[in-house]
Amino acid sequence: MRLPTRTARLVCLTILYALLVQLAYAQKPKQARTPATERSTLVERVGPNGFVQVEADSFTDLSDRQKMLAYWLSHASIAIEPIIYDQMSRFGISQKRILDAIVSNPKGINLATMKKIVEFTKLFWANKGNHNEVTAQKFLPTFTYEELEQSGLQAIRNGALLETPEQFRKELAELKQSLFDPSFEPLTTAKNPRGGLDIIQASANNFYSGVQLADLKDFKEQYPLDSRVVKVDNRLVEQVYRAGRPDGSVPAGLYANYLSKAISFFEKAREYAEPGQTQVIDDLVRFYRTGEMQDWLRFGASWVQNNPPVDFANGFIEVYRDARGAKGTSQSFVSITDERVNKLMTKIADNAQYFENRAPWADQYKKQGVKPPLAKAVETVTETGDFGVSTVGDNLPNEDEIHEKYGTKSFFFTGSSRTLNRAAGFTSLEEFASSPEELAISKKYGDEAEDLETALHEVIGHGSGKVNPKLTKEPASYLKEYYSTLEEARADLMALWNVWDPKLRELGLISHPDVAKAMYYATARAPLTQLRSIPEGDQIEEDHQRDRQLIVNYIMDKTGAIERVERNGKSYMVVKDFDKMREGVGMLLAELMRIKGEGDYNAIKALVDKYAVHFDPKLRDQVMARYKKLNLPTYWTGINATLTPRFAPNGKLMSVGISYPRNYMRQQLEYAAMYDPVLLPDRKARRK
Repeated sequence: MRLPTRTARLVCLTILYALLVQLAYAQKPKQARTPATERSTLVERVGPNGFVQVEADSFTDLSDRQKMLAYWLSHASIAIEPIIYDQMSRFGISQKRILDAIVSNPKGINLATMKKIVEFTKLFWANKGNHNEVTAQKFLPTFTYEELEQSGLQAIRNGALLETPEQFRKELAELKQSLFDPSFEPLTTAKNPRGGLDIIQASANNFYSGVQLADLKDFKEQYPLDSRVVKVDNRLVEQVYRAGRPDGSVPAGLYANYLSKAISFFEKAREYAEPGQTQVIDDLVRFYRTGEMQDWLRFGASWVQNNPPVDFANGFIEVYRDARGAKGTSQSFVSITDERVNKLMTKIADNAQYFENRAPWADQYKKQGVKPPLAKAVETVTETGDFGVSTVGDNLPNEDEIHEKYGTKSFFFTGSSRTLNRAAGFTSLEEFASSPEELAISKKYGDEAEDLETALHEVIGHGSGKVNPKLTKEPASYLKEYYSTLEEARADLMALWNVWDPKLRELGLISHPDVAKAMYYATARAPLTQLRSIPEGDQIEEDHQRDRQLIVNYIMDKTGAIERVERNGKSYMVVKDFDKMREGVGMLLAELMRIKGEGDYNAIKALVDKYAVHFDPKLRDQVMARYKKLNLPTYWTGINATLTPRFAPNGKLMSVGISYPRNYMRQQLEYAAMYDPVLLPDRKARRK
């Protein structure tokens, strides 16, 4: 489970690095957030998106062997990148192929048209399709269908591999609705659909084909995480994501070409792997060949017990994009331990049992013998698929049976946090703080508070609690489309509950009691300020946004500790009573743990539907107007580092250097060039 940077607290984007360095040198005066000598990480703006350069200073401290390991692991990450486009939409691969071909062959295309196509393509890459990755809402191009068609024909004349003009016209015609019709598949994930459609029918994603939710009622999936379910001759069939075995004993499945390419890079990485990491790689390769759940669990067990300086995640991991909360999206990152801050992070992990014992839920849900999570401060060199710079914390694996036996890894992405921090300022906080006291406390302790929230969320949030033994399956199987919202809210609430605990000051992880106030202020503001990222409609679909609204609306209703006030036509969220707010935190946290522990679907549905889904569009319009004056990006997209190899005449890798390209389009086209277009599957859009 991941913790993205709060869009709602854009100005207070946190850096765990800064917090921990501050703790290590607590007696030194606080430095300015962004020294004048640092260049801005913001490279360019396209519409609501800011494109930022992600840097990994720790790479230079690696040995040559470790750098070569990072190189091949990064190639394995890039290899699976196209999968997410197909998962997000059955049209995604074809759309990407056409856009890639046009922007890489621009000669002779009308300059004004080309500018519009390039801008749309950058947003398309940033969101892994033409639905916003945060709001799930479809966005439209500013060019016309005719302009796209003429540009494609010119690209063919320039040598683009889009087959014949006639075939291109036919393919583009099949994509017309998906690109230009706002009413056609408007949401990639619809968890509260309208118009009589169920959550599968109303979602544009590609985890199901020809299937209604009712069809799955009694269907037992053999591959719940890594398959597409399709209806063939009125029978449900699982199309498994797998490469297959070379001897044919396991047939190739969906995405076989991408997974096979990733496997080839993993086999190269084995030569440079750290002790124990060879087994991790072998276990992942086995899973990619078979697609079997037991092989995924075997990989998870070996991966979570391995803690190398150069680490990676690669697989079908998070289930947020599936309205049912079952199918995993393809994602990957390659990370390097940030040794400058890593040792301090283990303090929270080493005290996990202490916080578990003091959780506000019933004793029957308290876990004993808690295995401390493996907490890591890291910088990334590569992020692909359903993973990006906005994620500042991640706790993996997601499977409870791995948690129980082996624990978890909690990643803190110091490079991402530092990148976003350099790209933002204090203007948003100054606009939305409800009082001079809130502004002063948030400016002084806001970064520290959110860094601490990230740490507590990941380390003692997701890994906490235990479920009733009567549950024979993962809690997600019972709580379905509401599970991810519950789990993210539960982890946030664990941070909000424990921030007042004197143990944190004893550990040297909190500098002043006002850090807790800063965290509570930020929590109260979040449901208001996050509305800027939902430009249309009156419903929230994204789980992290739902969790924030659930927490605040519940506390407002049950305790009155938070109040929304109007001043001079502007709305503010006011924390009236911190003690009552914490009381509400404990009430909701206890109930969410009970719901998870018992698999109580009806209870979580009632809570989420009442407190987390709907908002007043007039309030959203007001928030967006206020943000427009601030001229800040709403969403963030990272540009990966470039790892450059040096090979010996015999083809052996000799060394690897790192650079920072600050050119998003060039990087995306370099990634696309890894694939021969002839190998891209399903060129024609599949029909649901």
